[in-house]
Amino acid sequence: MAGHSKWANIQHKKARVDAQRGKIFTKLIKEITVAAREGGGDPASNPRLRLAMDKAWDANMPKDNVQRAIDKGTGNLEGVDYIELRYEGYGIGGAALMVDCMTDNKTRTVADVRHAFTKNGGNLGTDGCVAFNFVHQGYLVFTDADEDKLMEAALEAGAEDVIVDDEGIIEVITTPTDWASVKSALETAGFTSQAGDVTMRAQNETVLTGDEAVKMQKLLDALESLDDVQDVYTSAVLHLE
Repeated sequence: MAGHSKWANIQHKKARVDAQRGKIFTKLIKEITVAAREGGGDPASNPRLRLAMDKAWDANMPKDNVQRAIDKGTGNLEGVDYIELRYEGYGIGGAALMVDCMTDNKTRTVADVRHAFTKNGGNLGTDGCVAFNFVHQGYLVFTDADEDKLMEAALEAGAEDVIVDDEGIIEVITTPTDWASVKSALETAGFTSQAGDVTMRAQNETVLTGDEAVKMQKLLDALESLDDVQDVYTSAVLHLE
């Protein structure tokens, strides 16, 4: 999502997520539960839980749902014991794909993921086949902000880098654990991001246009629609106009 296509791709992904809002709560509950299980139920000392809770608030999830998920993760309530899985593979034009899942049935999940790859022109690969091309980082996108003031505030807040593209879109890069605190500090300073998340970002991109872009989008949609899939990361940059 670098260069002039970055904002368009972020907007397109958001539109797909909005269209699948019925499944968003389920995915968020899984993430909150596992984050609380792994790092405890206090978001102040558990960055992963804090991020998951921020996403829940953004999705207008009721507070009771969030608290129940935390309680299940910490063992205060009985819940499903989810395991985390990551699958790697290739899409259209050799574009790299990483698929993060949470499931209570590994056999079902791998069968579903493999079927989505195969049916839509992709190939499920082996562990590590594309992971080297991705880096775990947070990002915040600003489309209408004073570049100098934002850069100063971001670096003071602990951001790793600030990138400005040829259309004036400003992207603040953070470590995964600092994302929430940097976002909060920038909001306090008066800057509101148009998009942001903690993601696995491809270091080398695969630009797809025309029919290839359409086919890749179908593969992404097929993977993201699976109940056990939490996130899909890709090196593909799609030009769908």
